[in-house]
Amino acid sequence: MRIDGLQPAPFRALRYVPARVGGLAAVTSPPYDVVARPDGLRELRSSDPHNIVHLTLPANGEEDGHARARVTLRAWLLDGVLTRDPEPALYLYEQRGNGLSQRGVIATVPVTDPEAGVVLPHEDVMPDVVAERAALLRATEAHLEPLLLTYSGEPGPDAPGGPTAAVIDRTVAGPPLTDIRTDDGLRHRLWALTDPADHARIVADLSRCRALIADGHHRWAAYRRLRDEAPRPAEPDGESPRRRGLVLLVDSTRHPPEVRAIHRVLPGLPLERALALAGNAFRVGPALPLKEATALLRDAPGPAFLLTDGRATEEGAGEPAAHLLDQPSPDLLAARIPTDRPETWRLLDATVLHGVLLPVVWEVPDSAEGIRYLHDPGGALEAAARAGGTAVLMRPVTERTVRELAEQGITMPRKSTSFGPKPATGLVLRPLWDEDRGLPAPNEKGPGAKP
Repeated sequence: MRIDGLQPAPFRALRYVPARVGGLAAVTSPPYDVVARPDGLRELRSSDPHNIVHLTLPANGEEDGHARARVTLRAWLLDGVLTRDPEPALYLYEQRGNGLSQRGVIATVPVTDPEAGVVLPHEDVMPDVVAERAALLRATEAHLEPLLLTYSGEPGPDAPGGPTAAVIDRTVAGPPLTDIRTDDGLRHRLWALTDPADHARIVADLSRCRALIADGHHRWAAYRRLRDEAPRPAEPDGESPRRRGLVLLVDSTRHPPEVRAIHRVLPGLPLERALALAGNAFRVGPALPLKEATALLRDAPGPAFLLTDGRATEEGAGEPAAHLLDQPSPDLLAARIPTDRPETWRLLDATVLHGVLLPVVWEVPDSAEGIRYLHDPGGALEAAARAGGTAVLMRPVTERTVRELAEQGITMPRKSTSFGPKPATGLVLRPLWDEDRGLPAPNEKGPGAKP
């Protein structure tokens, strides 16, 4: 089926009932893959017994955890912790604070393949993560957190950004459904837009747009997997809910995203060995205080990285030391980096890291045990110090570079970028069961018939 543009649609969301929880801020969390540190996960789980991580990051391993998430979701529905909104809405969402401001529309859009040219991925994915996320969606019958998609709005007669921007600006002048502040200093406000005329304005405007997956590649791939499992409807109006995905749509011309790097930790590779091996193919700089080394990394031409074991040094007044790694061997790059891609892609830091350093120079296995991905540089330093391994600190890629490659159908190595601000998880969930059903079906394979 040909899809022209995003084609957003309203839906009846599941939302927390404020009176049944210890506060809406206490039940939200960052997206599942940002909650990386064990202490952070423990803190979220203990902040409120109904925190959303009990669904997005269920305990007790994968299969048992997924079954538990299904039972937990059903229990919360039966207990009135979550309730379904009475009519379909597009949800307008604002994040503000720490010098950031972002507004967008939470909606469902058709789940398309990259070849359709509507929702553009820019990173590769890890099959095991896709399988795990798909299994969780399958178990809970719900989209638990919206992906972040960015599109380019156009100036219009009503407001810069066109009709969608005009509807958003008019709506946010009124009282919100939700107004909370999370521990990271961000204020989150949510409005439900139920007027069919406003829906039509937004749908007509955004159906001419295509979007970049700014955050959520593995979840989008999981959406596609569930879509492919869904039976094709006999009637046009009988479309399976699995054929649409939950997203936050943000106009990047009005709200330019913040793009950060995602860092790597190699638990099984001590720093001394990493430096010795890298010296055969890269220029290895001397140990410098982290702040000084970070400045050199920022200004380095060509592929470059910082290597550190995360341990504080006396010479650095308690600050970790780091080594700049740059100037890779041209012969090695020519031998290992595909030549059928644009030079922009060939010289990306992540391309060189995953094409040369990890598999050839260091022989690090491409596995969860061999490589950890952390959004926070402080978390990467702590993880490296605990494991006696090496943290590889990365530089961010510009949004323009990401979009230009995506529009050419070229994906970057996995975990190349971290776009933000990311939508908080827990404000809006999307059930995949029929509109006239108030609860997901009991889990016949487990104890989920009744919590």
